[in-house]
Amino acid sequence: QVQLVESGGGSVQPGGSLRLSCAVYGTTISRKCMGWFRQAPGKEREGVAVIYTGAGRPVYADSVKGRFTISQDNAKNTVYLQMNTLKPEDTATYYCATEATYCSLRAPFSYWGQGTQVTVSS
Repeated sequence: QVQLVESGGGSVQPGGSLRLSCAVYGTTISRKCMGWFRQAPGKEREGVAVIYTGAGRPVYADSVKGRFTISQDNAKNTVYLQMNTLKPEDTATYYCATEATYCSLRAPFSYWGQGTQVTVSS
């Protein structure tokens, strides 16, 4: 059974940083498309960042380019999202996902985590 467990969310002031982790169980992240998504209250879910762990170039939403970085640790079977220079509009529940037919922010992913809350407020 595939399970994704996110952690690292919390409350932070504007300009601060957080690092989200997504530990994957039941399958390997090797040569997989891994993605981070977010959903704010009253808004549709949006893709934040995706990466093909078999040496692909990460893709970021325009809203987070230059501030967020997706990375992987194959030995720990974990994917990370480093978030810097956080803004109030980054407030959302963040989800990680794995296994997509193609690796894109708009791809349909098969497996999802339960989400972790990120709140950016002064």
